[in-house]
Amino acid sequence: MNLSTLDLSIIVGYLILTIFIGYFLSKKASENLSNYFLGGNKIPWYMLGVSNASGMFDITGTMWTVTILFVYGLKSLWIPWLWPVWNQIFLMMFMAVWLRRSNVMTGAEWLKTRFGDGRGSQLSHLIVVLFAIVSVIGFITYGFVGVGKFAQTFFPWDLHATVLGLSIKSENMYAILIMGLTTLYVVKGGMYSVVFTEVLQFVIMTIACIMVGVIAISLVTPEQIAAAVPAGWTDISFGWTLDLDWSNLIPAVNNKIDIDGYNMFSVLMMMMIFKGVLVSIAGPVPSYDMQRILSTETPKDAAKMSGIVSLVLFVPRYLMIAGLAALALVYLAPEFNKMGPNIDFEMVLPYALNNFIPDGAKGLLLAGLIAAFMSTFAANVNAGPAYIVNDIYKKFINPNASQKKYIRMSYLSSFAVVIVGIFFGFFAESIDTVMKWLVGALFGGYTASNLLKWVWWRFNGYGYFYGMLAGLIVSLVAPLVFPEVSPIYAFPYIFLFSFASSVVGSLLTKPESDEVLIKFYESVRPWGFWKPVYLKLKAQKPEAEPNNDFLKDMFNCTIGVGWQMMLPLIPIYFVIGKYSSLSWVVALFIITSIILYYTWYKKLEDYPADYQYCKKETKED
Repeated sequence: MNLSTLDLSIIVGYLILTIFIGYFLSKKASENLSNYFLGGNKIPWYMLGVSNASGMFDITGTMWTVTILFVYGLKSLWIPWLWPVWNQIFLMMFMAVWLRRSNVMTGAEWLKTRFGDGRGSQLSHLIVVLFAIVSVIGFITYGFVGVGKFAQTFFPWDLHATVLGLSIKSENMYAILIMGLTTLYVVKGGMYSVVFTEVLQFVIMTIACIMVGVIAISLVTPEQIAAAVPAGWTDISFGWTLDLDWSNLIPAVNNKIDIDGYNMFSVLMMMMIFKGVLVSIAGPVPSYDMQRILSTETPKDAAKMSGIVSLVLFVPRYLMIAGLAALALVYLAPEFNKMGPNIDFEMVLPYALNNFIPDGAKGLLLAGLIAAFMSTFAANVNAGPAYIVNDIYKKFINPNASQKKYIRMSYLSSFAVVIVGIFFGFFAESIDTVMKWLVGALFGGYTASNLLKWVWWRFNGYGYFYGMLAGLIVSLVAPLVFPEVSPIYAFPYIFLFSFASSVVGSLLTKPESDEVLIKFYESVRPWGFWKPVYLKLKAQKPEAEPNNDFLKDMFNCTIGVGWQMMLPLIPIYFVIGKYSSLSWVVALFIITSIILYYTWYKKLEDYPADYQYCKKETKED
């Protein structure tokens, strides 16, 4: 494909601008580690929220989401529950507040507030750092696969090269170049450059999304879509099985469904709900999402930041996704049929853009999609080194180094995680393979220990270490030993093995000291099985009260999941012309928003650092 001079100028200009922002903000970021990794806790919560949404608007995930919408229709909206996509709702309702009360820099450092300074705490600290680094590298690998495929489709140059006898495909060279440019501004500017460039990137991406939606609506009619899809494609409801038959349209799609393993859709849904609730209560993995929470100024800001993510992310993103899927369904089906069984479904997005976006608009769209990749990649590159420098180098190797030394180590750590992620990217089979491993196997090893740390007082640092170690080993080994088993179906076994290791490890070792447990319970204030600790606290401070908000939080989470589900449905129904369904969805969105305003937003409170469980009137904005 040949891009016009205007298109190339827009893309190059955007890349130069983002690198300039990184260097412009580098002085502010390099003052100390808090500024570098958390923006000094002075960045407004709404900017952090938009930045977080921008980081989740990744090009690789967008390619995957366009693919599943093309194949599964509106039922595809359930498939992101694999992550689960609604963990943001749990963060919004209570988890972000719990995390932010710790006043720490990373998820690993947070463990000190839960397990103290003993040997068990040190072991738990090291294992979560290891997990954080592995997960960040996994996400970099995931991005490497997607951005390479995407760039090769659009840019006209063949970059195939041989380096030291190693043949590097053109798509991999494109990925290396784009990752290299992104690394430059992230490494130099830290959290400041990440947030400010991501806000810029989000504006560009939103314009691109609106453009795609308008083009799709102008070129595709509801009747054309109905003729291009099988029965049930436009239904969000499902039965015991998927019941989508593409035999008369694009037979190869049936093979895709069989390979994905989604035919028994009800079983899949039960598995995703089981996994999703556990993962959501466990809290975010130690990556960019957690860094945004820890970067907010107050616990209330952390909750609002998590809430705005879904609000600003889903509508524009799914406007683009629905538009590209509709264009591909109506106009590219004959091309896909010519490919026979060898369709690369992950190329649906590039195919649609390549064929239907007019010259002049391509540059802005490509800049927007490259921005989407850079946002996610930048967020991970900022999160990974925080663990290496703050939780390994500063804690165990050189605790008395200067701030400039720590910043230089952050630069080196950033380059290291990028290089390792790129290395593994050369061996990844597909976007779908990496995604399933991340959300199924790897997160399965993370869930048990991080669930127990919140809800069970007897859980200690040793239990955390043994549970995380067991889960991490099994999640890394299982895909190699049982490659035919989908990671989502392996999740219960990984979880149970890790859970058992956590409980046994805790019961065979001493509990944490009363001082540590009481201080944690008093400051973070979780609900769960904390009665022995609460009684000891109450003996010291009669005014102390337990957290009895479990039912309220679960009610709000249930309403919140429904509220979030309406957000992608609105643009999809709009693009495919289902206006009657659209009116119902908008009505439900308004109703759930009103409910959450009274049951969640108006009940948010800010607690001072010396908050001692005394009753307090709810503060309103």
